[in-house]
Amino acid sequence: MPLHEFHDVGDLGRGAEKPHSAETHDRSNRRSVLTRRCFVSGLTLPVSRLVRFVVGPGNHVVPDICATLPGRGMWLSADRNTVSTAQSKRHFSRAAHQVISVADDLVDQVESLLAQRCIDLIGLARRGGQALCGFEKVHGWLGEGGVGCLVIAVNAAANGREKLVFMNSDVPVIRALTADEIGRAFGREHSVFAALKTGGLARSFVVDAERLNGFRGSNPTGQWSRRAKNEVEDE
Repeated sequence: MPLHEFHDVGDLGRGAEKPHSAETHDRSNRRSVLTRRCFVSGLTLPVSRLVRFVVGPGNHVVPDICATLPGRGMWLSADRNTVSTAQSKRHFSRAAHQVISVADDLVDQVESLLAQRCIDLIGLARRGGQALCGFEKVHGWLGEGGVGCLVIAVNAAANGREKLVFMNSDVPVIRALTADEIGRAFGREHSVFAALKTGGLARSFVVDAERLNGFRGSNPTGQWSRRAKNEVEDE
């Protein structure tokens, strides 16, 4: 989709508030400093807790997960209920000051895009030697230290899950992806446990996984919900 086809719709009401930032912060810290206002709740939040939307070709709402598309954005809290409310009550058109079309499956689109973003980040870390999977390998890394986050499938069996969490209570534990999704990041059919080394990729992954949990944590949908009911153990 050509970038020039995205519309700059100007100041989109409360959701287009200019970000506050400290110029002296480096790029790795800027995302936590930037804030935007959710145009449904009116709350000003860090962009790490929000999802950006833009008006695309044909006046359609387009999720901008990485916040890189041109044009002024409309920002919503990264949770299923908020995006669903914006969709059902025509908040998008009011925020944009024009009639725009919203896909019926917009909420599921956002969830899918966030899940793929998380998978891609793990894959990028793997190719750089910054991520691995499998219980024994993750266990070894945790013992050595320097782990930025522990990734456990939502359908992981309790025994292995509790062992790894108990080992390192200070390491962020992410439970947002299924074993199938974690496996895809490593080119495998499934994987229950993974770890990312401390660094920028791990920090980005934690941010996006937490956003994904806003769509899955309390109200998982469809295929994800069915898979999560079947606990699996790592190979």
